[in-house]
Amino acid sequence: MDRRKGRGKMGRIILATGGARCGKSRFAEEYAKACGGAVAYIATAQVKDEEMAFRVGMHQERRPAEWDTYEAPFDSHKAVREAGKTHDVILFDCVTLYLSNLLCSMDEEELEVKDAIYQLAGQATNDLIEAARSVDGTVIFVTNEVGGGIVPEHRLARVYRDMAGLANQRLAAAAAEVYLVVAGIAVDLRKLGEGVRRAGTQ
Repeated sequence: MDRRKGRGKMGRIILATGGARCGKSRFAEEYAKACGGAVAYIATAQVKDEEMAFRVGMHQERRPAEWDTYEAPFDSHKAVREAGKTHDVILFDCVTLYLSNLLCSMDEEELEVKDAIYQLAGQATNDLIEAARSVDGTVIFVTNEVGGGIVPEHRLARVYRDMAGLANQRLAAAAAEVYLVVAGIAVDLRKLGEGVRRAGTQ
């Protein structure tokens, strides 16, 4: 049954990014509530240990009971398209965990081919963007900024950092609004960038 209240903007993408435990998921949840209409939550987490179970539980407790959840650790773009058929708002949490799932699913031979890893990440990101643009409503992507610390010692960790950074750039370029969340406070990066550019031309 179609639960949408009305037609939203075609393929409107919102990106919320930030470091670990910065409040970006909570911000995205509040944004989704403010949009109104039927909300779909696309969860990319795989519960494999107690720590992840605890984190997932916290997210579940915060979500309104009327939201529909789609478990999509793989082929998440298909879940976006499916949810878009009956929902006004889609909250995707999160992109970097989705990339981690894809990376961990590769075999040893594939992991040795650097181009194959980046191609996989690029295709996965493009698939998400195309799916988000195809739905009639708003898609909110949550992602992590993982490149702000020291350079990782291990190659796979460096590859993951690069994958996440490139994916975030692509998503930001496609997004109507981009928010950086720090200590629970969301900063509108597009508005901030426009202000800086205007100041530079004066």
